[in-house]
Amino acid sequence: MTETTTRPKRRTRQATVVSVEPLTPHMIRVVVGGDDLEGFKVGEFTDHYVKLQIPPPGAGYAAPFDSEEVKAQRPREEWPRVRTYTVRAWDPERTLLTLDFVVHGDEGVAGPWATAAKPGDVLQLMGPGGAYAPDPDAAWHLMVGDLSVLPAIGASLQRVPDGVPVHVLVELDDQADRQELTSRGDLHVTWLRADGSDSVLLDAVRALEFPAGRVHAFVHGEASGVRAVRRHLLVEREIPREALSVSGYWKRTRTDEEWREDKAEWNRLAEQDVA
Repeated sequence: MTETTTRPKRRTRQATVVSVEPLTPHMIRVVVGGDDLEGFKVGEFTDHYVKLQIPPPGAGYAAPFDSEEVKAQRPREEWPRVRTYTVRAWDPERTLLTLDFVVHGDEGVAGPWATAAKPGDVLQLMGPGGAYAPDPDAAWHLMVGDLSVLPAIGASLQRVPDGVPVHVLVELDDQADRQELTSRGDLHVTWLRADGSDSVLLDAVRALEFPAGRVHAFVHGEASGVRAVRRHLLVEREIPREALSVSGYWKRTRTDEEWREDKAEWNRLAEQDVA
């Protein structure tokens, strides 16, 4: 007899859109709430994230839905798309969750959803997950990324202790997407202009005069640029691995689904860089 194990379903939550606010030309803030967010455990990390389940346009169904039933009954092109988004803010007293969406017109899945969202719409999600928070004992902090990383950087800056230096380097396609960033730390923000290459962030980190003492670094964003900065920090700056939080959020020329398939190979190559 063959014994089979049934994997328990991950809990999904339904949250109702409360407000929608354009922040910059390419970022929209959506606040969702509702009783189903009771017990949403956020606070340990500053890069907490949720996984959204969004029906593709024209699929003919909306939240709430059972994704397994959808997959069993409908063709693949109608399956919900899963997209990962950082928790920009969480208000446990009012059960309000704030998510910031990068938007590029009709491109993608979550951006168009956020653009069309209105109060009363229902968003289905899972989570939260997370892994990083600024080390309160670090001598200084380095945060590196692009527009997609601004929500995590903005949340993380709130946990840097008073007066501790923190250097933020952000690459943007459009300088109109700059946001006001605040911190109790000694904050230094550099906005970089994207040029289509993978070296913009690397060149900026290379040129940075590192403060004295132990750094805690957060490097997230486009995969090729992140990989280059990771190698520089580990090999050229000789920063220990445990002082780094590194992840490729996305990759040029690849859809989210394709990037998820590629990520294991990316991890292998990134390790090969420092072997």
